[in-house]
Amino acid sequence: MDQPLPPALDRIRARWRASMAAVGSVMPKGLYARSLLIVILPMVLLQSAVAWFFMERHWQLVTRRLSAAVVSDIGAAVDLVEGGASLEAVERIAQERWGFDLKLLPREPLPAALPKPFFSLLDRALSREMSTQVRRPFWIDTVGRSKLVELRVQTEVGVLRIFTQRSAAYASNSHIFLIWMLVTSLVLLGVAVAFLRNQIRPILRLARAAEDFGKGREFDFRPHGAREVRQAGYAFIEMKRRIERAIEQRTAMLNGVSHDLRTVLTRFRLSLAMLPEGPDVEALQRDVDEMQRMLEAYLDFARGAGLEAAAPTDMGALIEELKTDAVRHGHATRISISGNPVATVRPDAFKRCLANLVANAQRYGGAISIEASRDERFLTIHVDDDGPGIPADKREDVFRPFHRLDEARNQDDGGTGLGLAIARDIARAHGGDVALGVSPLGGLRASVRVPV
Repeated sequence: MDQPLPPALDRIRARWRASMAAVGSVMPKGLYARSLLIVILPMVLLQSAVAWFFMERHWQLVTRRLSAAVVSDIGAAVDLVEGGASLEAVERIAQERWGFDLKLLPREPLPAALPKPFFSLLDRALSREMSTQVRRPFWIDTVGRSKLVELRVQTEVGVLRIFTQRSAAYASNSHIFLIWMLVTSLVLLGVAVAFLRNQIRPILRLARAAEDFGKGREFDFRPHGAREVRQAGYAFIEMKRRIERAIEQRTAMLNGVSHDLRTVLTRFRLSLAMLPEGPDVEALQRDVDEMQRMLEAYLDFARGAGLEAAAPTDMGALIEELKTDAVRHGHATRISISGNPVATVRPDAFKRCLANLVANAQRYGGAISIEASRDERFLTIHVDDDGPGIPADKREDVFRPFHRLDEARNQDDGGTGLGLAIARDIARAHGGDVALGVSPLGGLRASVRVPV
């Protein structure tokens, strides 16, 4: 037996599962999105690490050294001015040697400190170097003029104002590296998207082919893509062939059995016709008729899973035929159709499905209502009657082949218990289903819902 985990480890595992469940809830669900994330996430992490290393180690280091050189020149200018050197000479040296625009202002308080930009690497580097090398009150403006940096230093003889090029103290071309990194990332991302789309497209084709096959629709599918995807495609085609062969074999077997039994029933009918009329002969005749109805039901059940091709079908015309047949049998029938009445189904099979539901309503009810509605995705048809209905706990049982509810049926009426089973079998072959409920007329509602 497995030993129970210590409480601490059990709590850690529970937290880990909870965190993984939270991450999974926000992760994309599609294969294409997940594959794209597998490509993008490592790229983003790598680029972030490279950018951080570059910013931290290269950009900041270069900026600090350039700022230190500029501040060193400023410190030399301050020493010359305070040492009594000629102001004209200092200005000339600053202009020719250091690239400064230097001017001595009268002694006055330095301006108020300016707000620092959010990302001010230059401000931090100059401030640090000024505090370390010059050690005098200073004021810095790195924002006012985009290409120049203004510094003011409080000296013993006045305020020394200095303008210098921003590029002299700041690694201004470092953004080129970031731009190139971003451009290459976008190029790699575009290539990844193009390749992933080509890899995902065969899988989507396979999924559509499987869906069309499940709905009984014709489709043209040839395996494409990677080797594994092609293997799955070939496996699907082989599975389709095996299913079609199994359906053909079952249909052929039932047809053969039914044909043989029909021959025997014909002999029975001939023999009964030659016998004198009487109660026993009438009873045998009813049994023969019952066997005939059972054979027809077996054939309907076999044809319900046939290989009929799906085609656009006018539901309005089909339902009108069912109404005419029900009225001819003495049942008041009302129909209602909303939305586009054309849907892609197997015409004969779907008509058999609805006919079975209507026949069930005719058998146990007097008034019948058929309502059809179609939206962008589904076709829904309700068949209502005013009969006794079926208890909620037995509605699933009636879909089992050969199952009959004694309280809802007269055993003398015959029947095989295949009507609703055939209807559901056909609906599910179209990718839909049949459900039973309570009818607004007081009896049973049979609802067919299939994708269009």
